[in-house]
Amino acid sequence: MAFTVSPLTSGRWPALEDLFGRAGASNGCWCMYWRIGPRYRDRPREDNRDDLRRLAASGPPPGLLAFAGDVAVGWCELAPRADLGWLAHSRHLQPVDDLPVWSVPCFYVRRTHRGQGVMGALIEAALPVASAAGAPALEAYPVDTAVPAHTGNLFPGVASVFARQGFRVVARRKPDRPMMRKDLNAAA
Repeated sequence: MAFTVSPLTSGRWPALEDLFGRAGASNGCWCMYWRIGPRYRDRPREDNRDDLRRLAASGPPPGLLAFAGDVAVGWCELAPRADLGWLAHSRHLQPVDDLPVWSVPCFYVRRTHRGQGVMGALIEAALPVASAAGAPALEAYPVDTAVPAHTGNLFPGVASVFARQGFRVVARRKPDRPMMRKDLNAAA
């Protein structure tokens, strides 16, 4: 299936709201987890939604939307790692070096479109966006589903999908959670 991928802007906000639904995807996170950590759960979901909406309106788009026709079917957060402060708080996701990488830390795919290549389309589209912004590499923190007893919480993505896009493992501090990276100089 072919998908078109576009940055989240104010004009595309209604499509994201339709995709996430009233609950805001992932229990009201509205993709604030990597920015503020688990305290997203202590806030009203509307605050998380409003913060993401402000990000979409105020600066570089905070992520990408995948569309099947006019319907948003997938989302990925995309930002400089430095903007995602909670990554540094995670023991197994601390930076491996000082390279100012961009990160693609989470995904949400509409239930009706899972297993149809939406994640791969989002990853493929994220590469030139990060490269155009001057990122030397794009980093991800997916789940390695080949590891026995891996977490079933797949919002960070699936390692095999990243591997198919040319990402390599740069660290593995937890068996089922590799840190993967693609050099964008080589992607250009």
